[in-house]
Order: sequence, then C-alpha cells, then structure tokens
Amino acid sequence: MSTVLIADDEANLRKVLCALLERDGHETMAVADGEQALQVIKGGGIDILITDLKMPKMTGLELLSEVNAIEPGLPVIVITAHGTVDTAVTALKTGAFDYITKPFDKDELRLAVRKASSVGKESRREPPLTHEGTGRFGMIGQASPMQEVYSIIEKVAATPSTVLITGESGTGKELVATALHQNSKRREQPLIKVNCAAIPKDLMESEFFGYEKGAFTGAVSSKPGRFELADTGTLFLDEIAEIPNEMQVKLLRALQENELERVGGIRTIRVDVRVVAATNRNLAEEIAAGRFREDLYYRLNVVPIRLPPLRDRTDDIPLLVKAFVTKYNERLQKNITGLSETAIAALRSYAWPGNIRELENVIERTSLFAESDVVELADLPEPLRSPITGGHLGRSLDTTNASMKEIVRQATEELERDLIVKALETTGGNVTRAAHLLRISRKGLQNKMKEFDLRNGERT
Repeated sequence: MSTVLIADDEANLRKVLCALLERDGHETMAVADGEQALQVIKGGGIDILITDLKMPKMTGLELLSEVNAIEPGLPVIVITAHGTVDTAVTALKTGAFDYITKPFDKDELRLAVRKASSVGKESRREPPLTHEGTGRFGMIGQASPMQEVYSIIEKVAATPSTVLITGESGTGKELVATALHQNSKRREQPLIKVNCAAIPKDLMESEFFGYEKGAFTGAVSSKPGRFELADTGTLFLDEIAEIPNEMQVKLLRALQENELERVGGIRTIRVDVRVVAATNRNLAEEIAAGRFREDLYYRLNVVPIRLPPLRDRTDDIPLLVKAFVTKYNERLQKNITGLSETAIAALRSYAWPGNIRELENVIERTSLFAESDVVELADLPEPLRSPITGGHLGRSLDTTNASMKEIVRQATEELERDLIVKALETTGGNVTRAAHLLRISRKGLQNKMKEFDLRNGERT
C-alpha cells in the first residue's frame, strides 16, 4: 500500500478521495493547493500525488513541473474536468503518470492508483544519471557489454525502428527506453510508459486503445488510450510478455497498420508511434510454450538490445557504488566517503540476482546503518559477507610484505577459481551448464577458465 497526497481546492472531493483510497488500505494526506502540496512532498514519505489541474496559486501542470524537479519519478495522477486529448498529452508530456476526467469512475481511479503503486517505487529506484566520464545516455558503466549497448543506442535512437530490450529484472531497461526517446527526433513529444504486468487483463484493450462514452459500465466519458496519447512520440511497453494471447493479436494489428479503434467506437484512428518493448523473459521459450505469438515477436524484435546482468560487468560495480553513495549521502544526510577494498571485493564476488536495483538497495541500507565514514565488510548484509568469510579463502594467500589491495586481489581470484572448479565438477565439465549454475555468460566463464588455466579439464 502507498501514501497518497491529494491536492484539490474542492474540500468535498478531497474527503471522497481520501475515504475511497483508505478503504483500499492506502494512507492519505490532503491539501487545498499546489504550494501546500510542494511543502509536503519536500518533507518526504509520499508515494503518489493526485492533483487537480485547476487550482488557485499554482496550477496542476505547474505543480507537476516542480515535483519532477524535486522528486523525479514520483507518480502523479492528474484529475481534470477538461478531459481533451490535448490536455492529457500536455500533462503526460510534462511527466504525469496518468490522468482521469471528472466526473470520475471510482474503479478507474482505484486502478490508476494501483498501477502507480506497483511501478512508482521501482521507477524511483532506477540507477542515477551518469557521472561525467563513467557512462553514457544517463547510464553508468564502462565495461565492454555496456559499450555495446551504447553503440546500438547511438545507431538506432534517431530511427523510427521498433526496439526490443531484454534483460533480467533490475538491469535498467527503462533507462534504455528513455535514452532512445531522448536522443530521437521525437524527444519533444510524449514518452508514454506502460507496465503491462500492472494492467488487469480485462482492461488492457481499453488501456491501450481507449474507449468511447458508454462503451461499458463506468465509461462516463470518452478517453484516449496509450497509443493515441503517444501519437508522434514513443510508447514504452514494459513487461510485454504479460500481454494475453487475445490482446497480442490486436496489438500486432496496431503495430502493423498504425491504426486503432477505441473500445465501443467505429472510427479508425491513425497514429504515428515509435514502439519500444521490454521483457525479462525468454521470448523464444514463451513462443515454444504457446504463450507468445511468433509474428508479434518478429514485429517487435526489429532491433534487439540485450542488457547484461551485473555479474557480467563487475568492473562497473565501483562506479555504481560511487554514484549510489553520493545519492544517499544527500538523501539520508550522511557523509559516507566510500567502501573499503574488502567490501568492494565482496560486492564483486556476489552473484547479484536482483542486479543494479539490488545493489542500490544494499548501498542505501548500509549507508543508513554504517557507523563510520567508510563502509566495511562487516557493514554489508550477511549474504554478501559469506563468500569472503565462509572459509574458502586464506588457505594459500601470501600476505608477506603484501598490501591490503594485493591481499584482496589474491582473495578474490582464489574465490572465483574455487567457485568455477566446483561448478565444473558439479556439471561434469559442461561449460554451458556450469555458466548457468554460476549465473554468468558462457563466454564470461570461458574467459575466466582461460585466466585460471582451467581449460580442457585442467584444474591444477
């Protein structure tokens, strides 16, 4: 559940909205104008903002712009009595998460809040903007896999081609979609983001294509869908594999023909939309299982971009750590100067199933509880300390006249070698299965085997 701030100059509407959302388990706060809303947001603790467009002192759009500056990523739902497509596009271009027209349907509002709640906190945990010299396109990373990603973005951003971004959860797929939009000719037009997993299946068609007044119970006015709102801009379809088969057919037609009909409508609407899709699933496996249409896959997979998991780009971990430490020093009023070499070695040895998002969570937590300016190994969560302190290391380390940096390097190499040997023994020398077990790429494992002279079954 979320903490929702409501900004509206109508006292009765504030009461209605608070009561409705509190019945769903949300906590609510209500203010009468945008200036009060800004003060509350600056104090922290707000997960979602619902604002009217027409208010004294500060309009909803002005409030939206201010919120984007002080709390980027905070989902903002705009309520307006002037529900034209132009109004909606203006709000969404300014950064609104969604909009609802008055008189509003209770279920429509609750759905909007539910979607904002499901994606809001995650989107606000995306990695920060790149620091100078450490990456490109708002992303941090200098490792070879990231250089390949930058190269593709550079080549295709200015084109209208459809892009399919794949990668595990937490690797930054939304950042790539944003980079593609901001470096295209459509940058001044809307970037509409849709989390397909957050939309109930029976409402997906109206969410994508909109609906006409009276099309179904609760459709008290006409509303454009996401395709229509993204016209001349970019539509980002996150978690595309969550779309049911019957909806995939309609989506394919919209992509091929660049046209759609609203639910309950008879008029064909043409749109000019650049589509970027993303998924953390293996779509080839989804196709084989009958859960994803092959023709839709080929329509989406015009330009594929695969984001590497963090375990395949461990050289970027110190850069990411530095950025996150800076971020949480400011947010938590701390003065952490960095992590010790031993702590960094532990981070580099960990498998990171949650990828960059998990790393950020770890840095936030350790920054919050660290008692000194330098985060030590003991300050890290237990799962990250175990590989270093679990008895695998120290058997053959030469600490004579060695610096701490050299000791850490030796320890890290020994740990990596031990893990690879055990994985190969477990899989009978099958490199592909061992790579899967270690959660690294096959190529990455082969490079490590060459480094440690473990090829052709040699383990000495």
